[in-house]
Amino acid sequence: MRFNVSKNMILAIFMLGTFAVGMTEYVVTGLLTQFAADLNVDVSTTGLLLSVYAISVAVFGPLLRVMTIKFSPKPLLLSLIGVFILSNILAATAPTFDVLLLSRLLSAAMHAPFFGICMSLAAQISAPEKRTGAIAAVQGGLTIAVMIGVPFGSFLGGALDWRLVFWFIAALGVLTFIGLSFVTPNIKPTEAPQLKKEMGIFKNKNILMVIAIIVFGFSGVFTAYTFKEPMLREFAGFGITGVTAGLFFFGLGGVVGNMASGKIQPSRLTERLIAALGMFSIVLALFTFLLPYAFLALVMCFLFGAGAFGLVPILNAKIIIGAPEAPSLSGTIAASVFNLANAIGATLGTILLNTGLTYTMITLVAAGMMAFGMFLTILMHIVEDKSLFQNTGETEQS
Repeated sequence: MRFNVSKNMILAIFMLGTFAVGMTEYVVTGLLTQFAADLNVDVSTTGLLLSVYAISVAVFGPLLRVMTIKFSPKPLLLSLIGVFILSNILAATAPTFDVLLLSRLLSAAMHAPFFGICMSLAAQISAPEKRTGAIAAVQGGLTIAVMIGVPFGSFLGGALDWRLVFWFIAALGVLTFIGLSFVTPNIKPTEAPQLKKEMGIFKNKNILMVIAIIVFGFSGVFTAYTFKEPMLREFAGFGITGVTAGLFFFGLGGVVGNMASGKIQPSRLTERLIAALGMFSIVLALFTFLLPYAFLALVMCFLFGAGAFGLVPILNAKIIIGAPEAPSLSGTIAASVFNLANAIGATLGTILLNTGLTYTMITLVAAGMMAFGMFLTILMHIVEDKSLFQNTGETEQS
């Protein structure tokens, strides 16, 4: 039986999947105390659940995609979400911390290929001028997870049992599996993907510049974000309610920033990226100085989220659209590089804090990294092949 499926329905199912995967990645930040108490480990040890996940996405994601590059997208997506369901069931039933850590490794392995294939398919089924918006829609599931899924999971785990959070995510995975089985377009390439040709992405000057911007610029997001909760407590004097409000406004800003970036035409991505990095560096530089004022603290949290998640779809689009030689690998590389940047940023922030730097100094370092990313983007604007991002009949929508 064949179903006539609209592009919006396909994107909605992709968003459900990225929401579930995003919730799995970030929800543990609000459950570390429960993990420590139930599994009899130190809270500091539970931090491995975050760092191991990010590093595993960066390392194992591309390896898994290389191994499965000749697979058709639809069966591969179903297999990946199957691994996701099993990993969350394993987490929900984990008798020890080691088993919980193993479940994180399994989730992390499927993260980058799943995001990458969803973003690539979204771009393929969209008109050239709509590709940025389609990629942003897929990424939107993650931003909504940060805004709603993570606070809900933290509440559910704190009020009842952290294991219920993973059962809930596994159920989302099952719904995604059902949805994907019906709506995913069974697109088969006219010629089988060739790994040697796809690996040419690492010789593409456009892509190498974007990767440098993410690693040396965007990583500043997590240099500051890692300590956002203690900053809100120290500078704004927020308690549980205030911190929760700050996290919500961060997520809300992420959703708004993601949607706004999705309206940018491909030909204007680079110049908008320059402006976004410049404005975000100013937000980070002013962050701790404005936190003591409650209203401004919430505004800054909103702008922080808008800046962080507003940059992501632009950078994703720069990689996916800018690497026509790697239609199967580009999306996975994009997702992996972002997680590598997350790990670098969080590690750098921790090192700086341990060397005696204040939170204000750390946010200024993060602002400097964003400014450096802007400088790299200006260089990219000079040397990149702009013909890849030009579309006939393109109209200004941004």
